[in-house]
Amino acid sequence: MRYLLDTHILLWWGQGALELLTEPERHVLEEEIGHHELLLSDISLWEVALLVERQRIRLGLPLQDWLERATAPPLVRRCALCPAVVAETLSLPESFHCDPADRLIVSTARVHQATVLTRDQRIRESGVVAVLS
Repeated sequence: MRYLLDTHILLWWGQGALELLTEPERHVLEEEIGHHELLLSDISLWEVALLVERQRIRLGLPLQDWLERATAPPLVRRCALCPAVVAETLSLPESFHCDPADRLIVSTARVHQATVLTRDQRIRESGVVAVLS
């Protein structure tokens, strides 16, 4: 199975805040880690940087070090903002919200045929991508 981590899931997992994860999320990220491919959209790196810059989160390491550790192979495979992902954003229905990062995350999941790990209700309720329940 292939899963794409939404930014907040990456942060919780990367900071060891496992109590914030649901049981299915913990199962994928802790117990079945070697049995699934974990993907991360490069846009999530930018989102983490913005959160740090705006002092909405604090990391235990300098930003670049944290990002490199959080995305180190073989646990996570980064997905670039390639032409297919960018083009896919235009295939999302008009009803899908306009947040550019969410649009790129969902489009990345669709292009790579991945299930999204997210708590974002707008993504969960959109029906445009598979989400872990």
